[in-house]
Amino acid sequence: MVTDEGRVSLRRLLRRLTADEAEIEAQELRRESAECGGVPARQCRRGQVVSVSGRLRTVVYTPRTNLPTLEADLYDGSDVVTLVWLGRRHIDGIEPGRHLTARGRVAVRDDRKVIYNPYYELEPPR
Repeated sequence: MVTDEGRVSLRRLLRRLTADEAEIEAQELRRESAECGGVPARQCRRGQVVSVSGRLRTVVYTPRTNLPTLEADLYDGSDVVTLVWLGRRHIDGIEPGRHLTARGRVAVRDDRKVIYNPYYELEPPR
C-alpha cells in the first residue's frame, strides 16, 4: 500500500527527473532566497522596501554623459530585479554568477522592477 507521503515523494522525483536545467536552477534559487529571508521578486511591488536574494545574471556599465550607472539583473528563481548604482563604474564583487542579498525600495522603470543604490551583502563564492 502506497501512502500519501510516498506519492508526493514519487511525484517530486518524477518532476525533478523530467525538468530541464532552468527549472531546477529556478527551484534551487527560490529555496536559497527563502532561506536567506528574501522576498520573492515576483511579489515585490513599487514603493515597498524589500530584501531580495539571488544570483546576478548580468552586470552592465552604462556610460552616460551626466551620470554613469552600473546595472545588475538579480534573479531569484521567480523574477528579475534590476539593481542600479548611480555614479559607479565598477564595484568589486559585483559580477555575473555572484550570489547576493540586496535591500532597498522598489521602483518601476520601463515595466521592470528596479532598486536604486541598494544596500547589498555578497555571499561567499561557491
